[in-house]
Amino acid sequence: MTAVAAPARTIGGTSSDLPAASPPRATGGWLVLAGMLLVALNLRAAVTSLGALLDEVRVGLALSGTMAGFVTTLPTIAFAGLGAATPWLVRRLSPARLLVLAMLALAVGQLLRVLTGSAVVFLLTSALALAGIAVANILLPMLVKQHFPHRTGLVTGAYTMALTAGTTVAAASAVPVAHAFGSWRAGLGVWAAMAAVAVLPWLPAALRTRAATRRATRGGAAARSAVRPGRTRLGWAMAVYFGAQSLSGYAIMGWLAQLFRDAGFRPQDAGLLLAGVTALGVPIALLMPALAGRLGTLRPLIFTLTAASSLAYLGLAFAPRDGAVLWVVLLAFGQGAFPLILTTIGLRARTADGTVALSAFAQSTGYLIAALGPLLVGVLYETTGGWTAPVGFLLAALAVQTGAGVLIARPRYIEDER
Repeated sequence: MTAVAAPARTIGGTSSDLPAASPPRATGGWLVLAGMLLVALNLRAAVTSLGALLDEVRVGLALSGTMAGFVTTLPTIAFAGLGAATPWLVRRLSPARLLVLAMLALAVGQLLRVLTGSAVVFLLTSALALAGIAVANILLPMLVKQHFPHRTGLVTGAYTMALTAGTTVAAASAVPVAHAFGSWRAGLGVWAAMAAVAVLPWLPAALRTRAATRRATRGGAAARSAVRPGRTRLGWAMAVYFGAQSLSGYAIMGWLAQLFRDAGFRPQDAGLLLAGVTALGVPIALLMPALAGRLGTLRPLIFTLTAASSLAYLGLAFAPRDGAVLWVVLLAFGQGAFPLILTTIGLRARTADGTVALSAFAQSTGYLIAALGPLLVGVLYETTGGWTAPVGFLLAALAVQTGAGVLIARPRYIEDER
């Protein structure tokens, strides 16, 4: 792959002074790509490792079903709040410095939350870790636009594949690691080391550009973006699609292992089935952005993903044990909506400024919508004692997702709708 990137100084510069299509420096472009992939590996491990060990955490911290639902909802709340603030941070700090701070927050938060016996402290330190993920969520599409403007689909697919791989490893190994060390705390805490490693590629640029960032901010780099996705139909359709697919995604990450446990699977096997969803999503994460970039309209992809998810939900409701592998395969395909919407963020903006504005609005607003997912699934599960009502709720969310998908399917740009 020949990376088409902005000059190497864009690793540490502010978004306002970075031309998206400047001639590349090979070394700088590959360093950015490596840094992005390491960050992406960390973006869901803190969530899926908790999903695989949710029952042990509930017992260890004496959490009720509703409190456990709030724990699984916390990622979406953190992603919404910090995601909305990220454009403001980007105008004041370089992407490199922001990513250093984000990964440090993720590492420290994951470490501290396994050292406490208090449910409240567990929630607060989890929120610290998730704040780091929230900032990185918004930055990665912007970095793709700045450094690889002519390889949007390919690079988005690469980092989404890394994200999916990290998700898979965390879900599959959390229970075995916990059992090996005799505590769920080890199964969650081990991922702090991976977050610390992701700091390293960004440190040189973060330290080198400190003075330059201060000068840029004083010189007017903190001016607000002229792009206002919240005032456009496209912006809201993107947010609703992102929110609906995230709602189902986080409900699955938080509760699928528990559903399979209730169906009679051993904890290790339930964790592996959850990992199967994300493992099968690795090739889908690479394929989906490439397809989205080549198609004139996204409607065929949107309807195919809806069909796969619908069949999976119905299977989980009526035959969770007998058809478990088939439902996992269909869920994995349906969750291809995530790499699809990440790619669409880049495809629906002309500039890095438009990309970060659209990314922040779609993700922060979308995660507010998604926050309902794990929480309501937990409440419905505790209230009804089964999975029919929670699955029915996910099917309703899927219908909303499909409607929004139709609106974002045809090519256009957020800058044109200001």
